[in-house]
Amino acid sequence: MPRSKYSVASHRRRKKILKQAKGYRGGKSKLIRTAMEAVDKALQYAYRDRRQKKRDFRKLWNTRINAGVRLNGINYSTFVSGLRRNKIEINRKLLADLAVSDPDAFKNIVEVSQN
Repeated sequence: MPRSKYSVASHRRRKKILKQAKGYRGGKSKLIRTAMEAVDKALQYAYRDRRQKKRDFRKLWNTRINAGVRLNGINYSTFVSGLRRNKIEINRKLLADLAVSDPDAFKNIVEVSQN
């Protein structure tokens, strides 16, 4: 039985890594070992940051809501507890958008949450 060779598979594997490393600077896009390390690290960052993006946006929305609420004379925690008490279910993304783009409508929501 003839000996099996893996040259085609290994070439394809290396080509795939180099294709993923396209655009990296220096040897990271040309040399297989450094490219493999760079691609592995990039994939780790991508995995981590897909989860971190959700946290970052929630932080941004909370900051924007807080700024809008303070302009209307109350603080964030009082506003959120007022919304819960009055059974107003608007998510933070929409509240932040209203605080930035339509301050009058946001002011109405703040007044409702205070009552």
